[in-house]
Amino acid sequence: MDLVVLEEIRRLKYRYLRGVDLKLWDEVADTFTVDATADYGTRATGREGHRLAGRDAILEFLTKSLGNGIITVHHAGQPEIDVDGDTATGWWSFTDKVIVPDHKVIIDGAAFYEDTYRRDTDGAWRMTHIGYTRTYESMTSWEGDAGFRLLANRWAVPA
Repeated sequence: MDLVVLEEIRRLKYRYLRGVDLKLWDEVADTFTVDATADYGTRATGREGHRLAGRDAILEFLTKSLGNGIITVHHAGQPEIDVDGDTATGWWSFTDKVIVPDHKVIIDGAAFYEDTYRRDTDGAWRMTHIGYTRTYESMTSWEGDAGFRLLANRWAVPA
């Protein structure tokens, strides 16, 4: 197995996660092939199993769903990556937290990403499919709860 290829795919996934959390949408776009597909969604918003086709559709969904004002933190690890020439599959354990200050809710979850990858014409690895199956998801409201205070928010408009 080519350890360089494995590292390139790991870095691709980490770049995607960092890009989503920091809202670096151009970087996120570059992690997908033009014809990529995605299976996203959450019970918290009633959009479980939301299938998207094409990089543009994926980016539109992400920017509208996780745009400024929404705080996200994604951690992925324990990758199981199988490479077959210029294509690969990967399973990743991940946890995420989504904080929505406007609605005073926190969504916590865990899942397993099931991705496919392809070495693109420029030699870079990109995702051809991203999706996950939740192992759990929970939502907590802090409306009227004096026990929770959001002390910092990168996405808040300065007062």
